[in-house]
Amino acid sequence: MEEKLSVTLSGIKLNNPVIPASGTFGFGYEFADFYDINILGSISFKGTTKDERFGNAQPRIAECKEGLINSIGLQNPGIDMVIEKELPRLRKVFKNPLIANISGFSIDEYTHCCEKIDKQEQVEIIEVNISCPNVHNGGMAFGTSTEAAKEVTKAVKAVTTKPVYIKLTPNVSNIVEIAKACEDGGADGIVLINTLLGMRIDLKTRKPVIANKMGGFSGPAIFPVAERMVYQVYEAVNIPIIGVGGIETAEDVIEMMLAGATAVEVGAANLKNPYACKEIIEDLPKVMEKYKIEKLSDIIGKAH
Repeated sequence: MEEKLSVTLSGIKLNNPVIPASGTFGFGYEFADFYDINILGSISFKGTTKDERFGNAQPRIAECKEGLINSIGLQNPGIDMVIEKELPRLRKVFKNPLIANISGFSIDEYTHCCEKIDKQEQVEIIEVNISCPNVHNGGMAFGTSTEAAKEVTKAVKAVTTKPVYIKLTPNVSNIVEIAKACEDGGADGIVLINTLLGMRIDLKTRKPVIANKMGGFSGPAIFPVAERMVYQVYEAVNIPIIGVGGIETAEDVIEMMLAGATAVEVGAANLKNPYACKEIIEDLPKVMEKYKIEKLSDIIGKAH
C-alpha cells in the first residue's frame, strides 16, 4: 500500500503526500495524543522566526462561511528554543521526514534561521514563508515582488545544504512570475498557496471582528484559487510543487495532484477536526480505486 501512496520531493521519499500545514498543527507532538502521527507523509511545523513572538492582539480568529480568518501573527518561541526544546519533543513521537517552516522580516533573519535549521538532522526540507512584511522595505511582503522573492531565495540557498521550498502568497497579480523568480534564485520547490486576505465586521459593534482588522482567509472556499495557481505554476516551472489551500478530503488531494502538486498540505481542516489528515490518508486507497488510480505518483500534473 505504501508504494501506491508514496511520492518523492527533491529525492526525499514520503509514505504519502499528506502534510499538515504550518501553523495548523503546532509542533506536531501535540497531535500524538490523538493518533500515531507517523502515518503522515511529513509535518510542516509552526512558522519559526529568529526571536520569540507573542503574536497579534486578540481577538485574532473570525469564522466565516466555508472558511476561517486568522491573524495569529507568527506566535512562536524563536529559532533557538525550537531547536533546543520543540524538535527533540517531536523526534520522540515522529520518525518521518520533517519540513521546517521559516519566516522572517529581513534577509538577515531568513538566512540566520535557515542556516541554523539546516544543521538539524531530522529536518529534510526547509519551507521559507515569504508572505511576511519586509521591515526594510516599508512592510511590503517579500513574496509580492519578483526581485525580493528571488533575493530571499538566493540568500537562503547560499547558507543551506537541504532542499529549499518557497511558500508563496496568493495576494499578487501574477503568481507565475513570482514562482519563476524563485526558481531562478535556486529554489528546489514551490509551496502554493498561503492564505488570501479577508475580514469580518461585527454587526453589533460595527467594528472589524479581528483586532488587526484583516487576516489570512483559509478553508474550503479558497480551494479553487489554490488549484488554479498550482495549475498555472506547474506549466511554468520545472521544480516540484506542494499544493495548499482548502484541502479537506482525499478527492481534494487527487484533484490538487492532477493540477500539478507532488504533495499537499492540509491547513484549516486540522483546526476543525484534529483527525483530518488521518482520515484523508485512510480514505485515499478507496478513492484511488474508485478513479482507477494505480499509484499517486502517476497522476501528478495529468490534468494538463
